Amino acid sequence: MKFEIRHEIRGRRIRLHMWQKRMTTEQADMLACYLERLPGVRQVKVYERTADAVICYTGDRDRMIESVRRFSYQDPKLKKQVPANTGRALNREYREELIGRVCVRILMKTFFPAPFRAGCTMLRAIGYVHKGLRSLFRGRLRVEVLDATAISVSILRGDFNTAGSVMFLLGIGELLEQWTHKKSVDDLARSMSLHVDKVWLETDQGEILVPVSDVKAGDRVTVRVSTMIPLDGIVERGEAMVNQASMTGESIPVRKACGAYVYAGTVVEEGEITICVREAAGSTRFERIVTMIEESEKLKSSAEGKAARLADALVPWSLGGTAAVWLLTRNTTRALSILMVDFSCALKLSMPLAVLSAIREASVHHITVKGGKFMEAVAEADTIVFDKTGTLTKAEPAVVDVVTFDGRDKNEMLRIAACLEEHFPHSMANAVVRESLRRNLVHAEMHTKVEYIVAHGIVTRIGDDRVIIGSHHFVFEDEHCVIPEGGQEIYDGLPEEYSHLYMAIGGKLAAVICIEDPVREEAPEVLAALRACGIRKLVMMTGDSERAARAIARRVGVDEYYSEVLPEDKAQFVEAQRRQGHKVIMVGDGINDSPALSAADVGIAISEGAEIAREIADITISENDLAQLVVLKNLSNGLMRRIHDNYRFVISFNLGLILLGVGGLIAPATSALLHNTSTIAISLQSMTNLLGEEGEPTAVVSRTGN
Repeated sequence: MKFEIRHEIRGRRIRLHMWQKRMTTEQADMLACYLERLPGVRQVKVYERTADAVICYTGDRDRMIESVRRFSYQDPKLKKQVPANTGRALNREYREELIGRVCVRILMKTFFPAPFRAGCTMLRAIGYVHKGLRSLFRGRLRVEVLDATAISVSILRGDFNTAGSVMFLLGIGELLEQWTHKKSVDDLARSMSLHVDKVWLETDQGEILVPVSDVKAGDRVTVRVSTMIPLDGIVERGEAMVNQASMTGESIPVRKACGAYVYAGTVVEEGEITICVREAAGSTRFERIVTMIEESEKLKSSAEGKAARLADALVPWSLGGTAAVWLLTRNTTRALSILMVDFSCALKLSMPLAVLSAIREASVHHITVKGGKFMEAVAEADTIVFDKTGTLTKAEPAVVDVVTFDGRDKNEMLRIAACLEEHFPHSMANAVVRESLRRNLVHAEMHTKVEYIVAHGIVTRIGDDRVIIGSHHFVFEDEHCVIPEGGQEIYDGLPEEYSHLYMAIGGKLAAVICIEDPVREEAPEVLAALRACGIRKLVMMTGDSERAARAIARRVGVDEYYSEVLPEDKAQFVEAQRRQGHKVIMVGDGINDSPALSAADVGIAISEGAEIAREIADITISENDLAQLVVLKNLSNGLMRRIHDNYRFVISFNLGLILLGVGGLIAPATSALLHNTSTIAISLQSMTNLLGEEGEPTAVVSRTGN
């Protein structure tokens, strides 16, 4: 790829111009995708209209430049990596529409005579009048009636300039609302889109783990409990209860047996199925998610609903005020000043834009929010309940040692454990599988059907032996396994500072896998920051022993902790807190956290946790940094401050315009111009970021909150 350097701040930022007149949106997406994957690149913006790329980077400049030289639009591997829906085409469409409307307005005002403009104004007014009459015939006094009345009265008075200005500003406002709404929904849909890297493909040699991109229509894929269905297909074998909330909104799992159709992105809660794939990856899931979001009431926060109700409730007052002023003063100009100013436009426009913009901003920080009401709940929350493993501790615990009994081989025991655990990905299971790979232990499938028991462990058979792997409670109390003769001393010497995963074969303890579960370095600081943001109670719940839980709780600084809890215990605790009047956030990553995530006012899942936890959760954050909780809290607090500030500004500014108009100090056209300009201004301001680049509240948000 040939290019030239247009501008550069060495070591920080560089602007490149590609040697082509103009890029297509597809080419711009490819270049952006390629540049974002380069080592040291922090941020990329590609401008297809000018064929420029702005790169913010750290690291070796010359290596980055050389990488750009190697870029080619013909790279087939890169074409597969580019997301199908990037939003670039959408932005281009609306941007051109906005520029076109402004240019037409300028041309009309500059080059066309007044009679021609008056005729165009009357033609355009027909649509607004029709909407107003339709609302009246349905018995509803809404903002459409107010707009139609203002435009009609202006035309009847011969004030075509005012009528044209009102319609132009209303049109721009509607376009901006559609643009922001569509962009926010698309951004949210992209962040919710399916992220399944590998699947179990059925072959002549048995099941093999392959990248989802390798699966074709007609292939057979096995999906087990707690796993997301990766592709659309028909069930050929097995039976399962499938959670379809992501596609249909149904909270109750649906039974799927042979012949049933299953959708990508839904989750197997119970059972196991083999599906015949109907559509390969990247087909229609994005469009279905967009439809789901647009139809879902979850996008509406109570603040948005309040704004919409208040906007409609104020319409009769505006009409009544206009009539009253005319009756008292017989001055049409003063009466029209009230009609030109309504509270509805700004309230109905700015509130949804503020919420959708905040959801869009959250996605920039790798936070997926499924609806505005959940951000409102986060802002009001005073209690956070944390699961320990994968949240307060790192999502990648490591195997420290394998303690064996009856003289069994350590590597053999680890190999068997990995063979079982790889079917049910969780943080501790992943640790076992990673250690097996590190030791180059090949584990071919040797067992029968694997059964997963939530919050307990795994059961299967190898030959004639029943094999169990899981918690102490599950292995010894539920399954009544015993320590082999002569193994008590080894058992008593197990290091207490590690978590223990017990494996029994044939009813006897065969091995204990010692796993280090390191605390996230940022956890104490994050919990302190959450307190500063308004959280009054921090609770940790875990299935680990009292000893392990106490040590972690002391290090991270929670107010309360509970050990050896079951999934239903977590959910019951959350429900009890809510009954006491607390607004509760639950943070978890595992299958056993799902009931508590559902019970909380807001359920927050870790993106690398179990699929079912992500599906049930209202918000998903990245596993990389727990500080995203602070970002989310700051963003939610900032959103509510912005909404309240918008209320105050809309009411006070428009009331001031009405008083000035009634007093005869400003003309109706001026009232309309100031009102519509302020509506667009507050809408544009509502679309701005609430936080700085580091996730801290901006100066504007801090000032308005005081």
